[in-house]
Amino acid sequence: PPRSTLFPYTTLFRSTTDAKKAGLDMRLIDPACENDPDGKIAQCAKLVTEHYSKTQEQRGVQLVFCDTSTPKKDAFDVYHEFKKQAVSLGIPEHEIAFIHDANTDAAKDELFAKCRGGEVRVLLGSTQKCGAGTNIQDRLIALHHLDCPYRPSDIEQREGRILRQGNKFFDEVYVYRYVTERSFDAYLWS
Repeated sequence: PPRSTLFPYTTLFRSTTDAKKAGLDMRLIDPACENDPDGKIAQCAKLVTEHYSKTQEQRGVQLVFCDTSTPKKDAFDVYHEFKKQAVSLGIPEHEIAFIHDANTDAAKDELFAKCRGGEVRVLLGSTQKCGAGTNIQDRLIALHHLDCPYRPSDIEQREGRILRQGNKFFDEVYVYRYVTERSFDAYLWS
C-alpha cells in the first residue's frame, strides 16, 4: 500500500501503545515523572504483600502478569519497580523472580520447581513467556493482571495458570485486574 495509507495506522498504534503505558505508569512515557503512591504498581505490591503474609504457612505463590514493560537494564521498567516496592513492604528479594531471567528450558524448569515448592513466592512474567507451559498451580493463591493484553485469548491463557486443577493448598484463589481511572485501561478490558 502507498505510504499515506500506512501513516494513520502507525499513528494509531503509537497512540494506543502510549495510552496503555500511561495507564500502567507515567514513567514509561516520561522517566522524569514521580512515583504514584496510589498507582497500579503500588496497589499491586500492597495486595501481593497481604496475600504473602496471609499464606505464609502454606508458602502461597502469586503470579503477576505484565506485557507492557518487561525488565530492562538501563531504563525504568515495571518489573524492577514492583520488586523494589514489594521488598520495601517486607517480601524478601530472593522470593521474587522474573520469568525473563530464566532464559533456557532448564532454567525455567528450575524456576517452576522453586514456585511449586514455595521457595519463589512471587513470579512476574509476560503472557508470552509465562503463559502456556507454566505449570506452577500447586500453591497459587493469586494472579494479578497489571496490564490488559490486546487479545482476549491472552487473558484466558494467563488465567489458565491459576484456574485449573492441581492446586494442593487453596480451594479458593484470587484473580485481580488493575485499572487506572480515566485511562485506556477501561476500554481495553471492555
